[in-house]
Parts: sequence; structure tokens; C-alpha cells
Amino acid sequence: MTREPQSPGSPGVGSPEQVDGLPFRPRVLATSRRVAGIAALAAGLLGLVSLVGWVSGADALKGVLPGASVAMKANTAVAVVALGLSLYVLSLGRIGPVALAVSRAAAVLVTLIATLTLVEYVIGAGLGIDELLFKDDTVFQGTEPPGRMAPNTTAALMAGGVGSLCAGVPRIPAWVSQILGLGVGALGMLRLYGAAYGVTELEQFGPYSGMALHTAAALILFGTALFLARPGEGGAGLLLNAGTTGALGRWLFVTVVIVPPLLGWAVLAAEDAGLFGERLGTGLLVFGHVAVFTAAIFTTVAVGRRVEVAHARLEWRVRQNELLQAFIEYTPAMVFIKDLEGRLLAVNTRFEQTLDLSREQVLGRLDRDVLPPDFMRQARASDRAVLTEGRPVQRQKTFDLPGGRREFLSTRFLLNDTSGAPYALGGVYIDITDRVAAEREVQRAHRRFVALLESAPDATLITNGDGVVVMANPQVERLFGREPGDLVGSEVVSLVPAARRRRHCALLRAYLRLRDPKPAVLDKDLYGARGDGAEFPVEVSVSSLQAEQETLVVLTVRDITERRRLEAERAERYEQQRRIAYTLQHSLMGEPPRLAYLPCAYRYLASVQDPGVGGDWFDVIPLEEHRTGVLIGDVMGRGLEAAAVMGQLRAASHALARTGATPSGLMGALDRFVGDLAGQLVTGVYLVLDQDRHEVTLCSAGHLPVIALPPDGPACRLEAPVGVPLGVNDATHVVPFEEVTLPLPPCSVLVLYTDGLVERPGTDIEAQVDVLTHTVDVALKGARVDDPGTLDRAADCLIRTLIADADASDDDVTLLLLGVPGPQGSGIRF
Repeated sequence: MTREPQSPGSPGVGSPEQVDGLPFRPRVLATSRRVAGIAALAAGLLGLVSLVGWVSGADALKGVLPGASVAMKANTAVAVVALGLSLYVLSLGRIGPVALAVSRAAAVLVTLIATLTLVEYVIGAGLGIDELLFKDDTVFQGTEPPGRMAPNTTAALMAGGVGSLCAGVPRIPAWVSQILGLGVGALGMLRLYGAAYGVTELEQFGPYSGMALHTAAALILFGTALFLARPGEGGAGLLLNAGTTGALGRWLFVTVVIVPPLLGWAVLAAEDAGLFGERLGTGLLVFGHVAVFTAAIFTTVAVGRRVEVAHARLEWRVRQNELLQAFIEYTPAMVFIKDLEGRLLAVNTRFEQTLDLSREQVLGRLDRDVLPPDFMRQARASDRAVLTEGRPVQRQKTFDLPGGRREFLSTRFLLNDTSGAPYALGGVYIDITDRVAAEREVQRAHRRFVALLESAPDATLITNGDGVVVMANPQVERLFGREPGDLVGSEVVSLVPAARRRRHCALLRAYLRLRDPKPAVLDKDLYGARGDGAEFPVEVSVSSLQAEQETLVVLTVRDITERRRLEAERAERYEQQRRIAYTLQHSLMGEPPRLAYLPCAYRYLASVQDPGVGGDWFDVIPLEEHRTGVLIGDVMGRGLEAAAVMGQLRAASHALARTGATPSGLMGALDRFVGDLAGQLVTGVYLVLDQDRHEVTLCSAGHLPVIALPPDGPACRLEAPVGVPLGVNDATHVVPFEEVTLPLPPCSVLVLYTDGLVERPGTDIEAQVDVLTHTVDVALKGARVDDPGTLDRAADCLIRTLIADADASDDDVTLLLLGVPGPQGSGIRF
């Protein structure tokens, strides 16, 4: 089935569509397919009822119709069900490959059954298919074996199976399946005519059994379904189209189907009354009328179809001419047509508006008599060019018109007759005044951009998305020693030292892959190469701009050799100051004494935010009789001021400890000392370790807990009261400092530290102290605490675990590990 395009301007929804050149209403086509499906289902249902009768042994179901003298054979029932399925699937229209395969398989089954039965009739012997499914015990008239379908039924089913196969193949003309469908229906009609007119010769051929009455009904339904399976093609298309031929054909077809049978019935009734001869002659006469009238209908419809197709093509051409005229009339360009002598034949509305001339003033008159002189002068040149070259000529022209000076893009072309000889000239003038003005503005903007680029103080290059230079300013020559014109078309990485090009390319590609790249300045490890190969550090400002369909990259390059030199000098001076500060820090903190009876290990990490100085300190103070004072503190703040306070506190605490001050007394004295320093806060813890008595006395001023690792238990915090930081008390309100004495067996380890070790943004300091406690337990459990090397390794382990990057710590870190040697003592609970 082929479709012609619907003509523009034709009605929309509900209007006829073109199929094979004929107009069809979509609803009629859909209804026809629906009728075909219903007919196929009804016929298949008749066969299914008979098949159920054979399965169940119910003779009443085999005959279907009450009082039927002939039952539908088992093979006939199977073939009717299969053919009904095949035709119903085809009636669905567009179907998938699986459904199409099912339809064809069912049609092949029908054709095979009918063909084998026909072979039995021809050779006069059975092939064993008649009672293949069921044994036929019905009483019948005729000489053929039991279970064999009637000859007319065989022929009808063979035609139906072949017709179904043909209807499912679009390449086979619809006429083939429709003619076979008419034959199937005709054989069924013959049986019905025989029953209606009482003519047994139309029901039964010779000595063979006759066709069952419901089989005849099924064949008529099959003929209808086959005829309507492709309603827009062949004979069905002639009857169902929305034109004159369709209407004529339908009336004739209805007449030929209804009128002759009624006439035949009337004739037979008269013969029964003794008015006519044999009944057989009348029946054949009626059937002949039907066949003749049917042929007459299709002949008439075929002639009418050719007339309607020609009429439809003529209407289509007329409509196309109307559309072309409407297009010319409403096109925004100025259009005119004139003959070869210059006489104007047609103009559009825009022509009238542009030249301020009405159609009455110009149509039928020569162009030189009505058109402006300037317009005519340039028009004659275009006319001569078109006639000389014989092809369209397009030029840009400027005219002084009544509305002012305008720019046009003119196209002149020849109009030829059917023989190819020119008979007229056409002209199309498009007003491009605004576009030309915009182009001139773009050119001015481009000149301003180039001037701005060339006046930039730094070397500037513009590349495409592949890194190829498209523009460069004169400063490039001063920086790189290469002419700007020589760089255009080369890759921008050619200005980079060969050993560094790969990295520079990767940076440029990464920038271009950004979804919305913003201007950026890069100066880290970027280098340029001069014409002589010398390298120099550069700073590159990179940005992107969208130009038409491509992305351009603007690179502004600046030589930063002098800046790098100054930065190196500043870095050297900073490092020198840092070394001085570091020396000052260590001189203020001092070195703890090395006591043979109390091995220790310590670590101090300076903050990277200050030049190596801070307020952390610790001290180990030998006292009498194997008693040792240990102090660790942290002055709030950083820098030289905190370091100065730390130095004063260390000296004061050392002197106080030498006098034999208790831990709480020492903390009280230091608190008064810090109170005299405006705006200072200090945390600290002081403990006195008595190795002879195996105990430790400590006092804390707002400091983090001391961690102890006994020889026979896990590491834990020493449970001691925590007082306020030093400097909080004043003359009106004093919070006393409390001390506590705890047993400390030999072979224990004490760990003292400042907050820089455990305090991190976004973390819980208590959780970090727990991590430190666990790490102490893992690093020192079972180790020799009297070995300074063991304590040193443990200190390194604690620093690595608690500080991710020791070189980038933003706070001072102080860590002190003390080993308490001696024989293995009894356990202790902390």
C-alpha cells in the first residue's frame, strides 16, 4: 500500500487520506478491518463448536445448526478453526513477526489439509488423513470414505488458505487474495442457494457427500474476511474509497448480491406453482446473474477510478499553483516577473510597499516606464547577465528608494516553458540593510579588539580549543623573540621548553574540560622558552570566550624572573629569621638533664604559622633522694610574646621546685605570677615522682590528663583533679589548686603532652586522647622502659599516629615520655 502526500491546505482530522491515488476516510478503513476480524472469529467459532462436538462425541454440536442433515467433518473443523485464526491475525493490521508467523503457519495447515484431501479425490485412494483425528461413525450419503470432507469444501478451504498466505505478503497484489476470497464466498453461497431453493445438486456433487450448512456459512464469512483484509487496495479499495467510484461500486455490489437471489426465489416460487420449468435451471441462472453483475461492477469501478485519479491530480496541481501564488504574495522579499521585453506580469505586496507603486500602475507596462532610474540602470545589467549566461545571477546592490538608501541581495533567473525556451524573467530582492549594518559594526568591533590586543602591555595569545594560535600581539616578540605572524597556526606549546610541554598541555586540556571555566592566574612551575632556547619562569592569565561555534582561549603571559628572584631573597631572609627564632626557642626551653635513674624521650614541633617559636615548654628537675619534679605547660597564643612568657615561667617554676615546693604550692605561686601578666592564660601540670616510695604526686592547672602505662595493666589516664588555668584567679576570687598522690610501680611509663598533639579542627579532643592512650599501650606494652632508645621510638610512633603531617602542624606540639626503671612491682589501678 502506497501513500501520496496530503496536499497543503487540505482538511485535517477526519478528512480523506490518499491510498493508491484514491481518497479514503480512516474510519472506513478501520471499520473494514474490524468487520474482517469479526467475520474470521465467527467462522472460526463455528469450526470450534464442531470440533468440540467431535472431541466430546456430541452429534448435535457437529451439525451446529438445529436439524442439520450433514455434519462438519473433523478435518473440516480443524481447517476452519486454523483459517479463522489466520485471517483474524491479518485483520489486526500492523502485526509483529511472531503474529505473522502464526498466521502463515495456520494458513499452511489449512492448505495442506485441503491439498491432501484433493489428492485423495484425484487418485481415488485414501492417504489416512480422513480419520486421523477421530473415527467417523455418522450416517452419511455418498460413496467417499468416512471422515472425508466434501469436494466443494476442499476447494473452498484450499482457496482460503492460499488467499490468507497471499494477503499477508505486501508484495503480492491485493487482487489475488480478494479474488480467492470471492471464490471461497461463492462456494459457500452456492450451498446456501441450494438449501434455500431446495436444489440438492448445489449441496452435493455427484455421489459425494454434501457440504454442511454451517460450513457454507463459515466459507461466506471467510470470503468476507479475505476481501476486507486489505481494505485500501484492489477490489476492496475500489468499493470503499470516498470518491465517486466507491459510492457507485457499493450500490452496484449491494444490488447484485441482494436482487438476483430474491429474483431467483420469486422464480422458484412461481415454478413450484407450475409457472416455470426445472428448479436446477433457475438456481444456476441466479448464480450466473450474480457473477455477471459482479464483473460489471468491478469494470465500472475500474473506469471510474481512472477518472477520479486524473481529477485528483488536476486538483493537486491547481492547489499547488494557489500555494505558490500565496507564497509569492506573503514572502518578505520583493518579487516580480516580467516578459523578455520588460513588461511586468506579476508583482507582490512587498514590491508595492518598497517602491511605493501599486499593481495598477505597473502591471502590463514596461519596467523602464514605471521603475526608478537608479533601479532600472542596475536591473538592465542583471537582465543582460542572466540572458547571456542562461543561469541565475545573484548580486548585492544599493538603491536610493523613496524610503531612503537600502541594501539588497538580488537574484535574477529565467522562466522556461515545457520546451526549455525562456519566456520570462523573475527577480527576488531581499532587503539586507540591517544585516549589512550589523556586519559593518562587527568589523568595527573587530578593529577595536585588534587595537586593544596590540596595546596590551603583556604578551597575549589567542588559541582555539586545540591549542593552536590564531592571534598574537606584538609583545610576543619582545618576550619570546618570535614574530606574531610566525606563531599563527602553530601550537602554543611550542613556546614552552620541550621537557615541560607535556605538563603544560595537560593543564590547558584540564582547563578546557571545565563545564564553566573561569578566568584563572597560574604561576607555579610554568616556564617559557625564548627563541635561543633559554628558559624563564612565567605567570599565565587564562580565560575563555565563545566565538561563533568554537571556544577560544586567551593567554596573557608575563615574565616573572625578577619576581622569582625577589621571592627567593625573601625566603632566604625568612629562613634565616626562622633559624634565629628556633635557636631562641630552644635556648628558652633548655635541654632537660639526663638522669640515669629516670630515662626520658621528648619531641618538640614548632607551629608553621610562626617563625618557630611558641609557648610550650617542659622541665625535668632533679630533687633530693630520688625524687624528681616534672613540669609541662602551654602559654596561650603563639609567637615571641608567648615564648617570652614561657621563658619567665620556666625559670620561676624551676626555682620554686628547687625550694621543695609541693605541686599545689608551685601551681599557686605560678598562678600569682601569671596574674601579674596582663591578658595571659597558661595551662600546666606539675608532678613529683618519688621512686623510693613508688608514688607520684601531681597537680593540674587546666591541662590535659597525664597518661600512665603500668607494667601489669593497660595504659590509662591518671585520675587527678583538674584546676583552673593559671591566670584565671584574681584578688577577689581564688580557686585553690588540689594535688593528689597515686602509687606508681617500677617499670611504669608516664606520658605528658600539650594540646597541639591531640587537638584538631572538627574532631573530639577526648576521642583523640583515647587514641593516644591506645597507641601508648600498643607501642610500649612489654618494652624495656629503662632504654632511652625504646622511648625514642615510641615518641616517633605517637607523633606519626596523632599528626598526619608533622611538617605542616598549625600549633606547637610538646611530648615527654618518662620511664620509671626498677624491678617488677605489683599491679596498680588508676
